[in-house]
Amino acid sequence: MFTSLRSRLWLSYAFVIAVALSVVIVVLLLFLVRNPVLYRETTRRLRVTQSQLTESGSILDNPEAIRRIAEANETRVLIFDLTRNLIFDSGSDKPKLAFPRKNALGRTSQFVTDADGGLWLQSTLRLPNGNALVVAAPRPSVRFLNIFADELLIPIFQGGLIAFLLSLILAFLLSRWVADPLQKVVLAARNYPADAKPVPAHGPREVQDLTSAFNSMIRRVDDSQRSQRDFVANVSHELKTPLTSIQGFAQALLDNTADTPEARKQAAQIIYDEAGRMHRTALDLLDLARLETGVADLDRSAVDVSALLRGVAEKFSLQAQKANVNLQVNVPNDLPALLGDGDRLAQVFINLVDNALKFSPANGYVALSAKEAGAWIEFEVSDSGIGVESEALPRLFDRFYQVDPSRAREGGRGAGLGLAIAREIVHTHGGKIGIRSSVGRGTTFTIRLPLTKK
Repeated sequence: MFTSLRSRLWLSYAFVIAVALSVVIVVLLLFLVRNPVLYRETTRRLRVTQSQLTESGSILDNPEAIRRIAEANETRVLIFDLTRNLIFDSGSDKPKLAFPRKNALGRTSQFVTDADGGLWLQSTLRLPNGNALVVAAPRPSVRFLNIFADELLIPIFQGGLIAFLLSLILAFLLSRWVADPLQKVVLAARNYPADAKPVPAHGPREVQDLTSAFNSMIRRVDDSQRSQRDFVANVSHELKTPLTSIQGFAQALLDNTADTPEARKQAAQIIYDEAGRMHRTALDLLDLARLETGVADLDRSAVDVSALLRGVAEKFSLQAQKANVNLQVNVPNDLPALLGDGDRLAQVFINLVDNALKFSPANGYVALSAKEAGAWIEFEVSDSGIGVESEALPRLFDRFYQVDPSRAREGGRGAGLGLAIAREIVHTHGGKIGIRSSVGRGTTFTIRLPLTKK
């Protein structure tokens, strides 16, 4: 019956409320037993007797007058001297009463016991002559059940019933406040992915945190699935063109459509080139997958930043001369060393410089620079090329994404994996990569890598 979270919460709240009301009832009953109405009435008579005896000091010298006052108030009057010896007792025919003792708190006890073990209520007053006036009365005999039935049963039952019903309603509302958002999360999880709407965050802070975490997880799963779909579509698209070319020219060789040595050589060359393109794409995909999953092997060592950038520039010097592009390197000689994989970092800058040369016009420039910035070394690869539109910047590091390749000055069409690989290499080294670009004014890639720890 009580298997759901809501019912268990409601039952728990109801149990706590019942326990609280029971504690209140027990406390009231204990108070009633220790201080009932009859106790208060007896204490009042003791105070009245004391007041009548002390209003006129002469009465204390008249034993008969003392007895009359004691009998009228149904009390017993005792007088003790300074040494606590009894010098008067209006109830001399009753069991002897001792002088009242002090309790653990140093105060005179409210009760005193007679010689037969009977318990008396008493009130003690010190007289001007030093004697002690004690007024006592037998402790009232109070029946517990009668007190409860006569004085508290009905009001406690009425008040407790009303409080319990109101508390049950409150407990039900509280249980719904906690359980309903959780049930919505469960329902959303069961209906996913048919209904992938985010769950509104309600209820206690912890439940809201859980709901927010669930919504975040759903978004990440959706992004991952979308990325996988895009990945499959992009891979299919990238492989479709070279496979079509390979298949077509292979068919031409088989059916002797390419019937001249030049045609057969051209077909073989295209097949070779397209196969090489597919091979490079496969290697890039494998490389990217290893970097993204953190299983790529990095040969970390001290890297000379100046030598790294100058080596990259030297690799592209002939290409830059043919394109009539000024390739510049601006690196201070006193830059500290980096801890990283030199070959992987060179791969990053080779990719960036290659792209910059492809999209830079004649008489333009490509510049590599580096400088120390606190605990980082900041690199820049800038060009005077055609730039990138602002709408394309957020996707520039996505796999297979390419800015319109027809705008490239030369250099052919790649698979669109270079920048994605460069980003993963930088991230694997604990760095950051960013881009600034303006159409017609060029592009600047900024890379920040942490310095070698000393």
